[in-house]
Amino acid sequence: MAALSKITHNCYEIGHTWNPSCVQSAVDITKGALEVSFKIYVPLYLIAAVLRRRKKEYYLKKLLPEILWSTSFLTANGGLYIVFFCLLRKLLGGFHSWSAGFGSALPASYIAILVERKSRRGLLTIYMANLATETLFRMAVTRGIITPIEHGEVLLFCFTASLYMFFFRSKDGLKGFAFSALKFIIGKEEIPSQALMEEPSCTRSHERTVALKETEESRMSAQRPGSWRKTLLAYIRELLESLCKKGPRHRCCRHYQDNCISYSIKGFVRMFSIGYLIQCCLKVPSAFRQMFSKPSRLPSLFYNKENFQLGAFLGSFVSIYKGTSCLLRWLCNVDDELHALIAGFLAGTSMFFYKSTTISMYLFTKLVETMYFKGIEAGRFPYFPQADTFLYAISTAICFQAAVMEVQNLRPAYWKFLLRLTKGRFALMNRHVLDVFGTNASRDFKGFVPKLDPRFTTMLPPGADFHLG
Repeated sequence: MAALSKITHNCYEIGHTWNPSCVQSAVDITKGALEVSFKIYVPLYLIAAVLRRRKKEYYLKKLLPEILWSTSFLTANGGLYIVFFCLLRKLLGGFHSWSAGFGSALPASYIAILVERKSRRGLLTIYMANLATETLFRMAVTRGIITPIEHGEVLLFCFTASLYMFFFRSKDGLKGFAFSALKFIIGKEEIPSQALMEEPSCTRSHERTVALKETEESRMSAQRPGSWRKTLLAYIRELLESLCKKGPRHRCCRHYQDNCISYSIKGFVRMFSIGYLIQCCLKVPSAFRQMFSKPSRLPSLFYNKENFQLGAFLGSFVSIYKGTSCLLRWLCNVDDELHALIAGFLAGTSMFFYKSTTISMYLFTKLVETMYFKGIEAGRFPYFPQADTFLYAISTAICFQAAVMEVQNLRPAYWKFLLRLTKGRFALMNRHVLDVFGTNASRDFKGFVPKLDPRFTTMLPPGADFHLG
């Protein structure tokens, strides 16, 4: 079917099919968005406050205002969309392929982000820019403009990890949360400034390690009980300690307590455990609901495949990075920040254990932001005031365009979020009529056609089901 440039149906026939009144439909969306937004932000802000160890004054004076502030932002984003949806239809005399999604969401999103606190605009912008980029990529693939590369998300993560680790090893390369997160994951041993502060010379560090090794071995030999009194746990502990102290360690390596092999193994065990526990915690709410109805499913909380996949991803990332860094020190006989480019790229292959386009795209978007701001600091890129505001509005409008015209190209998690925010009303649009624009808008709605009151319709859409109210 050839794509048309405009359809002249009214907004009741296309958008708010549950109610012919534009005003009442906007009220319905706003009320639903307000309720859902409040339920989203209350636990979010409470958890954030606990993790940041906020004082009592924050809970008494700032917590509720901040919750209401963010709730107003999300409510405005949903409520204003339907308002501009109806306004544009009246101004244009119908719907174009861009007006029902992008055109209506652009002004609504711009006004909504102005309602939100400035401190949160950057984070929201990065998330939506990441989502919009992924949506545009899927649109291009659907239209045959781009051919996806096999394991493309892994390759993208490799390049992203390579540059991230280079900035991490560079002086003033990363700041804020990104630096703190990588320091937690990788460890402070790979930070040059920290290492230099602890030990200014590779030779001195080597001498220090030898002294520590001899002292520890003498202590162990003095306190070692008879073999017949050893328990299995004590034997394993002694074996691990022995492996950590014996073995090769390059003079420029700064993991003073371990050799290079145990340094990499310990990194894997630590982050594997953290990844496993994170995935288990994410499944606790659903497991708790099934505790009484389906108790047989509780063991899956601990033996789920995804738990081990995330653990293997994080653990192998750290161990590959640390192992490669140590190997390059041995081969080059120097500790160079350029090694991080190679080590980071090879560590990126760990995503084969836990493939995620979302993670790859988000980190890539954050990397672009980091490089852009570095360019501004260096005077190479211009600074645009309120750039985050405009970028958020455009990114959100792109996602709404997909949600209306080609939901198959939108990230499923975001589509579920839109359904939750609108109490399922986003799925009630008459996408059967929107198919004339050539985007196959109704593909995922199994031929759904809303029941319309003929007293408020202007024309008979194909396959429509009318009823008298």
